[in-house]
Amino acid sequence: MLKPLLASLLTLSVAAPATAATLDANQAQARDIFSRLIAFKTEIGQGQVPVMAKYLADQFRAAGFPDSDIHIVPHGETVAMVVRYRGDGSGGKPIGLMAHMDVVTAKPEDWQRDPFKLIEENGYFYGRGTEDIKSGVTVLAANFIRLKKEHFVPTRDLVIIYTGDEETSQDTMEDLVKNHRDLVDVEYALNTDAGGGELSESGKPLVFGVQTAEKAYASFELTTHNPGGHSSLPRKDNAIYELADALKKVQAYQFPVMWNDTTIASFKALGATTQGKLGEAMRAFAKDPHDEAAAAVLADEPSEVGKTRTTCVATLLRGGHADNALPQSATATINCRVFPGVAIDTVQKTLQEQVGPKVEIKLVGKAIASDASPLRPDVMAAVTKAVHSIRPGVAITPIQESGATDGLYFRAVGIPTYGVNGMFMKTSDAFAHGLNERVPVKGFYDDLAYWHVLLTTVAGKSGTK
Repeated sequence: MLKPLLASLLTLSVAAPATAATLDANQAQARDIFSRLIAFKTEIGQGQVPVMAKYLADQFRAAGFPDSDIHIVPHGETVAMVVRYRGDGSGGKPIGLMAHMDVVTAKPEDWQRDPFKLIEENGYFYGRGTEDIKSGVTVLAANFIRLKKEHFVPTRDLVIIYTGDEETSQDTMEDLVKNHRDLVDVEYALNTDAGGGELSESGKPLVFGVQTAEKAYASFELTTHNPGGHSSLPRKDNAIYELADALKKVQAYQFPVMWNDTTIASFKALGATTQGKLGEAMRAFAKDPHDEAAAAVLADEPSEVGKTRTTCVATLLRGGHADNALPQSATATINCRVFPGVAIDTVQKTLQEQVGPKVEIKLVGKAIASDASPLRPDVMAAVTKAVHSIRPGVAITPIQESGATDGLYFRAVGIPTYGVNGMFMKTSDAFAHGLNERVPVKGFYDDLAYWHVLLTTVAGKSGTK
C-alpha cells in the first residue's frame, strides 16, 4: 500500500481518539480481531495465511454467515478467501471489498518491539501489517460482523475478497479472476490497500485521495553476450561494456508524457494549494497537459516523477564469471512502472529500440497492465459522505499511485476499482514494509467507523431480517 500521498488542504479537526477504557462493543471487537491478526506470521514461507483465514472464517460463522458464503481457495502454500454478505438484489450487481492477508517479512531482531504482537503505545498501534494491510482486513471483517448484529439487509451483495500473496506473486488474485470468477464477479471494487487521508505534522486533515488508477509493475532483463576469452587479451567488444552502454541509453530516455482524468483532477486540486514552482507546474499541467515546461518540472520532482509517464530504472546488475576472464555475458534488471493504458509489450519494444538489437531483452516473471477506473459519481459521493463522517469538510480528490496492488487484476478484466482506505496519517508515520510499522490509534477507530458509513451508503438499507 502507498499512502499517505498528497499535500496541503486545510480543514477541520475532530474529537480525541477513543481509549481502551472508552471503547464501545464494536471497537473492542475490532481491536481484538486486529490483535489476533497481527499475531499471525503471514510472511512468505511461513504457511500462516491459511491459519489466519481459518480464524477469520470462524469469526464469520459465529456472526451468522453460512458456510456456503465463506470460501477459502487454496493456492500453493497460501490461500484466498471470499466472504459474501447476501443482499436482497434490488440494488444491482455485488460490490467487492478488497484487502490482503499476507505481509512483508519482518526480522524481530531489527525491530524495537515484537513485530507480531499488537502493541498500543503513545497513541499508535505497532506491528507488522498494522498499515499494510491487516487494518483493512480487520475493518472489513468487523463491519460485516457488526452489520449482521444490526440485521442490516443490503440492496446488493457485498463480497469481501482477501488475497494471500499480494506482497509477492499476486497469484491468488490472478487465480480468483481466471478460475473463480463466479465468486468475485462484482460491478466494482473498493480497495482498502490504496488511497487514504493525509494529516499535517500538527495532526490537521489535509486531503483524502481516492485511488482510481495505478501503474503496472514490469521487470525486464537486459543481457549482452560475448565469446569471452583471457583477460590478458582484451578486445573492443566486451559484454560488460556493451551492457553499460545500453544502460546509459535507458537512463537518458524519457517515455512520452501521459495523462488521464485522474491525474488532471489530482494536479488541479493539489496545484490550488501547493506553493512555488511546483504548484505553478501542477496548475499549468492540469490546464494544458501539452505544456512541456510544466511536465519537465513535474518530472524533476521526486514525489511527482511517476505521475506523468512510464518510468524504467536499473535495479540489479551481474556479469562475468572470473577475475581473469573476459565476460561471456552481462545482465541488468530494469524495473518499469507502466502508465495506465500502456501495453507491457509496448514498453519492451521501446526499450529494445533504445538499446539496439545486440542486447537481448526479456520480461521477468509476469506483468499485467490496466486502464484507469472511471470517476463514478456514485462512488465519489459515497466516499465523500463516509470521509466527512470522520473528518468534516476535508477535500476529496482522485489520485493515481505509482505502486501496484491487487486492484490491477480487477481493472484488467474491466472491473473498476477504487482505493478508499479510510485511514488518516502523517507522512512521517508511514512505515509500511519498514521497521516499526504503525498506525494512529485514532486513525484505526476512525477507519472502522468510516467503513460502516461507506458500506451502508453504497449498498443502501432495504430492511431488516
